[in-house]
Amino acid sequence: METKGQKSQLSTLSVRRNGMYEHRSRDLASVHSRRRRKMEHLEHSEIGDSASDTTFEREISVSDSESGVCGDSTAPEFESFERNGLISLEEGDKEHDFIKNRFMLGLGPLERDTTVVAVHKNSFSSFHRKARLQSFKIFSEAMSRKCHGNANIRYAWYGTSRDGVHRIISHGFAQGGNSENNRLNCCGLNFSPENSSIESVIASDLDKSGLRHLLLCRVILGNMEEILPGSGQFHPSSEDFDSGVDNLSAPRRYIIWSTHMNSHVLPEFVISFRAPPCLEGFRRTQEHVVKPTSAWMPFRTLISVLSRFLVPSSIAFIEKYHNDYREKKITRQHLIQRVRQIAGDELLVAVIKSCRSKQFKTTMGVSPSSSSK
Repeated sequence: METKGQKSQLSTLSVRRNGMYEHRSRDLASVHSRRRRKMEHLEHSEIGDSASDTTFEREISVSDSESGVCGDSTAPEFESFERNGLISLEEGDKEHDFIKNRFMLGLGPLERDTTVVAVHKNSFSSFHRKARLQSFKIFSEAMSRKCHGNANIRYAWYGTSRDGVHRIISHGFAQGGNSENNRLNCCGLNFSPENSSIESVIASDLDKSGLRHLLLCRVILGNMEEILPGSGQFHPSSEDFDSGVDNLSAPRRYIIWSTHMNSHVLPEFVISFRAPPCLEGFRRTQEHVVKPTSAWMPFRTLISVLSRFLVPSSIAFIEKYHNDYREKKITRQHLIQRVRQIAGDELLVAVIKSCRSKQFKTTMGVSPSSSSK
């Protein structure tokens, strides 16, 4: 039991202005505040299901009690980040180092001359951010039920500007997003997989400090469908699909439709970096690539060529299925299946190979007619 003298002594210690006890009290309060913010952030680590977790997702969801502790000082260029509820991760922190390594590995030829300056994470401390976190959990669970236990939740990068980081963290994604991200000309947000950060780096904007910024987000993909360049698509082609992708077997772009951009996307981290001067040239090179170079040709061209080999009734059926696809009555997979049944794989392969050969010769400056002489 404390005596009056002991209480008086404790009271005296608590109000000392320059003594070590007050500094110690502030230090303990600071550590407590940091850990409280850390616990708020870790609340969302349970989002998703084991079927959709990757090694990357598991690694950055696991932290010890010291993870996320801020440094004693903040660089001037990041003061606005921390005022906006972003927590700085120190070099050596498990999350910091893992995110940095994955970012660098996805840069390809830009890796050698790119420098990571800082990694921040969303604290989800405000009322609206907590609400968005809860909304993401609810939609994750709903998608998991729809997709038989696998909501297909992935980590993905999103390139933006410094102002874009503040706007998205504070208010969510705006209609249209960053136009540089949208290389498929469809109405949705374009993200790049966590192993292909270079795609989002190209879409990032240089700020006054000479830095660029990417958001690392969790995205709910569900069932994905392939979206061709220039499709103009603005929603899933049917209720069977939930998101888009540029290539099902080797994706470099995830498409979250505009209707889902603030329910199926959760921005968690921001990575700030200095990119090499050659990035602008690299970006201009990528902008000129508007069509795939694989075995692909416009569908109208395919129908025109097939009309030389198939009877009119078969062409009429193909045109009908193509119109049904354009009117969103059937999926692209359904259309391809029907065309294969009508034309046969052997004829389709021959037609597409012939088209590719002509495109190649034109690119090399050789006309098809001269090559046959």
